[in-house]
Formats: sequence, structure tokens, C-alpha cells
Amino acid sequence: MIPEIRNLKHGDSGAFFLFAGPCVIEGEEMAFRIAEKCIKITDTLKIPYVFKGSFKKANRSRIDSFTGIGDEKALKILDKIRNSFNIPVVTDIHSPEDAVMAAEYVDVLQIPAFLCRQTDLLVAAAKTGKFINIKKGQFLSPQAMAFAVQKVRDAGNDNVAVTERGTTFGYQDLIVDFRGIPEMKSIGVPVILDATHSLQQPNQTQGVTGGMPEMIETIARAGIAVGADGLFIETHENPAEAKSDGANMLKLDLLEGLLTKLIAIRNAINGF
Repeated sequence: MIPEIRNLKHGDSGAFFLFAGPCVIEGEEMAFRIAEKCIKITDTLKIPYVFKGSFKKANRSRIDSFTGIGDEKALKILDKIRNSFNIPVVTDIHSPEDAVMAAEYVDVLQIPAFLCRQTDLLVAAAKTGKFINIKKGQFLSPQAMAFAVQKVRDAGNDNVAVTERGTTFGYQDLIVDFRGIPEMKSIGVPVILDATHSLQQPNQTQGVTGGMPEMIETIARAGIAVGADGLFIETHENPAEAKSDGANMLKLDLLEGLLTKLIAIRNAINGF
């Protein structure tokens, strides 16, 4: 199921779509370089593409962690990318006020996993008329996401998707239950697999989230195999130097090879 998002190109029949970009907007030049590379790859492979970048990071382990370059500055960069390349863009929001502000600059509003039950946030996002992507809380069952989706629908917006991003497994790990993808598809919305945040190792003693990026391909392959409609991948030219979530991001140079393999899996399943 390909979502109805402004300027989202539809690829081949049976294709999955992609949300991809840096964790956070660190500056205009880096954002444009990543967008250009992702667009070139997805155009070649005929994958519908949405550029992803957080305009700020409100949920950080430590108070001295990087949170952004300034809300309006980052949002204007996202708006410049969407207009320069004629592609949709997605960003996270954390409050009803964020929803109203960000809606002026982006096409998709994303609800962070920890906030997926916040009624005021879901309703405010829905009322902007933008497409809404709700990340499944690390503490929720797949079936429970039906209630988050219904809040958006009851607020008058049927343009909504949900994203699997792992379930808390002990104090410092996440695990993906792939049964959740078909279970959430039964809600009647597109289901996305977040192949990078699902590999986070939160709550590390040094106050910086860890990760297992070497497992991104494994997680992504499994997600496509069980029918995920879309993928969410955070990517960076040099994850070791990324200002947020570098420990679980995909190196940008690896993106094309990964997507090529995933297309082969999807084509095999669809009998192409």
C-alpha cells in the first residue's frame, strides 16, 4: 500500500516506499547532499521516496546532547529540499504547537514512539491535514496501535501510517516481532519498518544510545519478506560523526546496495 502523500512518486507495482535521511538536520549542505544521493538512488530503482530529517531532537539521554540548529532554520531547510527537488519531506513533532509550526514546511508529520498515546498531539497533528506517521511505542503491542490510528481518524484525517521500531527487551535492548507487521496492516493503514531505530541499544551507562548497524540489512530483509509497505532508514555520510543516533545509522554509501537486494526480495515474493 503506497500512501497518498503530496509529490510522492509511485514506483513499480508492488514496490515498497522509503523514508530516509539523516537523524537530525545538522546544516543545509549536508542535508542537500544526502537528499541528492537518496533521490538519485530511488529514481534509478523506482522506489517512492520521502526525505526524512528531524528539525529538532527533544528526546535525548543527556542535557548536553545536540538537539538541533534552531527550529525555524531547520524547518526552512526541509522546505527548501521539498521545493528544490519536488519531493515530500517528513519530520518529527513533540507537541501540539510543533504540529502547527511544522505543518507549514513539511508533508508528513511523524509522531515519536514514546508519544504515540498522546491524544492532544495526535489530534493536533491530524487537524493540520498532513499525512501522519505514528511510530509504535516500544511498550505497546501491535494491536494497540489501532487506538492511536483511530484518534487521528476521529479528528478527521484518514491519511495515516504506522511504523514498527522494536519493542523494549530488558533495559538496554529492543527486539522486532515481525508478526506485528501483518497485524498492524489489518488496521487498514500502510505499515513501515524502521530498520535503524529497531537496532538501538538504549539506556547505556555513558548516556549515549548504542546500536547494531551491522544488522540493518538483516532487519530490512525480514521486514520486506513479511510484507512491510515501506522502510524507514536513517542514513549519514559518516555515521561516526553524526550529531545524533550515529550508532545505529546506515552509511550512505551502503544504501543503494541494500535497496537493490530488497527489491529482489520483494519481486520474488510478488512473483515478478
